[in-house]
Amino acid sequence: MSEAASPVLNNQAVYVIPFTDLRMKDVPSVGGKNASLGEMISQLQEKGVRVPGGFATTSQAYRDFLSYSTNGSETLARRIEDRLAGVDINDVRALADAGADIREWIEETPLQPRLEKEILDQYRQMVKNTADELSVAVRSSATAEDLQDASFAGQQETYLNVVGEENVLKAVKKVFASLYNDRAISYRQQRGFRHADVALSAGIQRMVRSDLGASGVMFTLDTESGFKDVVFITSSYGLGETVVQGAVNPDEFYVHKPMLEKGKMPIIRRSVGSKLIEMVFSEKPDTVEPVETVEVPEEKRRRFSISDAEVIELARFAVIIENHYGRPMDIEWGKDGMDGKLYILQARPETVNSQKTGESVQVFKLKENGAVLTSGRAIGQKIGIGRVRIVKDPSEMDKVQEGDVLVADMTDPNWEPVMRKSAAIVTNRGGRTCHAAIVAREIGVPAVVGCGNATEVLRDGQLVTVSCAEGEDGRIYEGTLEMEESRITYGTLPVLPVKLAMNVGNPQMAFKLQAIPNGGVGLARLEFIINEISVHPNAILAYPNVDPDLKKGIESVSRGYASPRAYYVQKLAEGVATIAAAFWPKPVIVRLSDFKSNEYRTLMGGTRYEPEEENPMMGFRGASRYIASSFAEAFHMECEAMKKVRNEMGLTNVEIMVPFVRTLKQARSVIDLLAVNGLRRGENGLRIIMMCEVPSNAILADEFLEMFDGFSIGSNDLTQLTLGLDRDSGLELLMADFDERDPAVLALISKAIAACNSQGKYVGICGQGPSDHPDFARWLMKQGIDSMSLNPDSVVSTWKTLAESQTKGC
Repeated sequence: MSEAASPVLNNQAVYVIPFTDLRMKDVPSVGGKNASLGEMISQLQEKGVRVPGGFATTSQAYRDFLSYSTNGSETLARRIEDRLAGVDINDVRALADAGADIREWIEETPLQPRLEKEILDQYRQMVKNTADELSVAVRSSATAEDLQDASFAGQQETYLNVVGEENVLKAVKKVFASLYNDRAISYRQQRGFRHADVALSAGIQRMVRSDLGASGVMFTLDTESGFKDVVFITSSYGLGETVVQGAVNPDEFYVHKPMLEKGKMPIIRRSVGSKLIEMVFSEKPDTVEPVETVEVPEEKRRRFSISDAEVIELARFAVIIENHYGRPMDIEWGKDGMDGKLYILQARPETVNSQKTGESVQVFKLKENGAVLTSGRAIGQKIGIGRVRIVKDPSEMDKVQEGDVLVADMTDPNWEPVMRKSAAIVTNRGGRTCHAAIVAREIGVPAVVGCGNATEVLRDGQLVTVSCAEGEDGRIYEGTLEMEESRITYGTLPVLPVKLAMNVGNPQMAFKLQAIPNGGVGLARLEFIINEISVHPNAILAYPNVDPDLKKGIESVSRGYASPRAYYVQKLAEGVATIAAAFWPKPVIVRLSDFKSNEYRTLMGGTRYEPEEENPMMGFRGASRYIASSFAEAFHMECEAMKKVRNEMGLTNVEIMVPFVRTLKQARSVIDLLAVNGLRRGENGLRIIMMCEVPSNAILADEFLEMFDGFSIGSNDLTQLTLGLDRDSGLELLMADFDERDPAVLALISKAIAACNSQGKYVGICGQGPSDHPDFARWLMKQGIDSMSLNPDSVVSTWKTLAESQTKGC
């Protein structure tokens, strides 16, 4: 509220206040949500952030309503206090009965005359200022809601497309009543809030016609890892309640804040959601059901619901809002289908990852594989094990016992009492920004949402392992799988003469892994990304002139993109960009594809394009593949993706590494081919590294280094080729001799390091050896290697081992 009016508000004489008069200092009077709307309207509109106008009822209006009595009868406040006395929130049925009684009492009680008059006066003013028929949203804003350490996510109701004075008054009372939803009662008691201390403000806000456009939720950090350099945006057609409630699997976008600021193409990842339904205005908004849910046409489902330009504009809004509030934010938005503009509908503090502190990381890891029953979007980065309990509707919630795996079509925060005692949660529908996902994170329970078929493929009472510890994809495995839980504590680590980088294959793990102390990424593998694309590059290039089954498969995976080729290039670029953005501005060395022919054959269409080799490890791979005419256009797509990442997206920390270069002739051919494809050494700071993994590379190190900016030693292949061992053999007799510390292997590594050091060029190692053998890591440090790229789980332990040996002078 403005300074002039604040004394009146402080005297609690005001019942209704326009958003334009509200500021964040008014949270005690109108709750966090409504105060934030007023703050953004007054402070951020000049920066381009659009927020629909409206007004709010005050907490005093609500308290007076509970104390109001028309005929001297017992007040609502007294009846509510008596009804909740002694209610056990762990007794689901008792909680539901108490909540239903209270809500019915509130809805039956008339508003006090002055409150009704002030609401109607403000509403009529909004009608007067609206050219068309006015439609409003009536939203809740509790005085303890949207605090920095408690979200109260989705605990009160929102009513959309409310038209007419009588319906507005009814919706206000329904919002008041929703303060006593089962989930809200339970949450307040769990958090130590007295029921009487929490009041409610109703916000009456002009509707954005997103029923004709799109809407969604965005966070100014990654919701799972807490990585703060991205904006995470979800979007679906129609009104935003389907996204918020978890009724749809929305489109998802990640925008990299540093590149957004630099004016580069900052969208580093996108995925098309199924978007099966949308919520729209009903034809008769003055009826009991002013909105309805309809199916989205198949053609629309295949497309992204918003454009790249709109994603970027939303991200700019998000960053402006985050900078204004000085903390990570959870924001709802809508696109008006009539004027085509984007609007912010509400903004509140993010309450889970922003509260995490300390110099440690909790890590869950599966130690064995199992049969995957279903999969979806992972929430929480943990693993839960228990018996399946399928719940078809809220009346069955009492079936869930402590330690069960709750399985449902969808949940909402009403289910919070049983969510809290579950080992894990699995749903058919929902995205990572829905209210249920927010609550699952806050209570620390792993959840997999948007599986599509969980209630069909899982059996009641079945033992399952729910893993959210493998990236963005959450998996439900049959049976009880062995797992381990650990905490990596790193504290302040000493400076070493060698840089410790990481090996990263899965882009979905990059945001989490970047939190571990590191010197960048010494090996980012394209193979994982190509596996996720799932189609052989030559099959992509041959489309549509392929057989019907392959054609159908390619079309299925590439929906939402201009062409299968565009899909392949974009997905390669996004995978690399995700890793590069996570570790920006540290160097990220990306190894070009090093699939062997037997591995390429497993991709969709692969058997049509790959030879059957007796020993693929020694066959058609690495540099020899790039320069082959049969793979030339496929390699061109790889180069196109790398150019997109570095030039269009601005992630110039990406360096390129060429694997398995057998001869000097191959080296020259690949360097020339990269230049022809727009990747020239030194241009825009580009470094091209060669993997030193064939004995010839170390023997002729000086000659190879004339064409490259350094070596990354691939100790796995170098060991097998030096000792004549096939590391895919599996024979224990042979594997007993496989050791990177063999004198012959060490001699070649030492020669390669010395050559690089003498020419002042980069030298690192990205093989398994330093992760497995601390003595090998110590030897490498003594040899003067620049960098060791380790498996993420061994970085801190290796760091401490090397620091200790340095202290002791070992």
